[in-house]
Formats: sequence, structure tokens, C-alpha cells
Amino acid sequence: MKLVWSPETASKAYIDTVKSIKNFKEHSGVAELLSAMAAGWNAKLIVESWLNGDPIVTSIGLAIAAGHACGRHVCIVPDERSKQEYVKAMREYSDVSSPTPMEVVVGEAEAAMAGLVGVDFLVVDCKRGDFARVLRFAKLGQRGAVLACKNACQRNVSGFRWHGVLERGTRVVRTVLLPVGKGLDIAHIGSTMDIAHIGSSTGGSSGSWKKSPSRWIKHIDARSGEEHVFRG
Repeated sequence: MKLVWSPETASKAYIDTVKSIKNFKEHSGVAELLSAMAAGWNAKLIVESWLNGDPIVTSIGLAIAAGHACGRHVCIVPDERSKQEYVKAMREYSDVSSPTPMEVVVGEAEAAMAGLVGVDFLVVDCKRGDFARVLRFAKLGQRGAVLACKNACQRNVSGFRWHGVLERGTRVVRTVLLPVGKGLDIAHIGSTMDIAHIGSSTGGSSGSWKKSPSRWIKHIDARSGEEHVFRG
């Protein structure tokens, strides 16, 4: 079973998020887009990282998405102070958030992600120093997953590559860097069932395997504007 896209659910979450954050002065379209994506992919476990002082609009959008997808929305924060501020901010807008219970996990990346098994949708903020570790220790769902890095243009990781930060063996199907907010880097992770199928097809003389046609992939560097084309 794989993540299946639902345009109708995505549209509902998008519209509800737009209505809910219309009074916020500072938002750049990130919250609406991520809300639509999380709901559209019917994510059952939505996880985000948050820092004290960060805007709350993305969290509202993800909470709304969880409601439409009948899933869980979990926020991981580095310390108790961040937790208190997050809970306070979300309660102020509880009327627009998902009816699902608020879940907040406190701790460093490895410990915080340890109990979150089967993540379908993960949002990290590149301003958080351990964002790459959050990605690495994520226990992704068997249906596949969608990973998103906010503020991608501000990350301090030189030469960032998805394959370099994810757990070994993770199959990255496609990636895209969008000029939304201060950069939104998104990766679509394949399901483990696909990996098992590929492995069984390539192993042993009885199996047959046909190489899928290669594709030309275009990537535009958000900082320099340079266009890179490579074969995937």
C-alpha cells in the first residue's frame, strides 16, 4: 500500500488553512502548501519540529491537515520552554486547529523521534541546528513519506543532499526545491514494499528485471539561480 493523492482532501485543507491564518501578518504560503500536501497524501502521522519564537502558522496548517486526514499531528521541541510557548500559541487558535489532541514531544532529535514510528509527513526547520538529525532518525512509514525542509536557503549544511542525511537504504523517489518562503525543499520517499519488490526482482536467476527509462531532471539553485540538469 502506498501514499495515495486526494485532490479533494488537499483542496479542503488548503482553503481551511487560508481562512484560519488570514489575520496573521507574517506568512508566505508555506503553511497553506504544506497543509494541502499533508492532507492530500492522507498522512496518518504528521510530525514537525518547532523552535521557541517561530511563527505558528505552519503548525496550524498541519493541525488542520491532520483533521482532514484523520491522523495525528505531533510537534517536537528541544526544551520545556519551547513546549510551553508552543502549547500557549496553539491554544490561542484552538478554534481553527484540528480536533485531534495536541501532542508535543520534548528532546533531542534521536530521543524525540524514537517513539514516532510510521511517519508519513515530516516538516523540519533548517534554522534548527539539528534538523538533519531529525531527518536521519525519522522512522518513516511503509507506505512511503513526504519530507519537507522549511527555510532551506538558510541552512548551514554545506552541500546538502537528501541521500547524505537520511538513513542508509532510504529510496528518494524525487525532490524539488520551491521558491516558497525562504526556500522549501521537498523529498518524496518510496514505500518499503517497492524496495522489497525491486530486491526480489533483481535477486536470483528466476527473476527478471527491466531497468526503468532514465529521466532528465532539472534543478535550479535558489541562491545563485543556476540551472543544473542531470540524468535520474
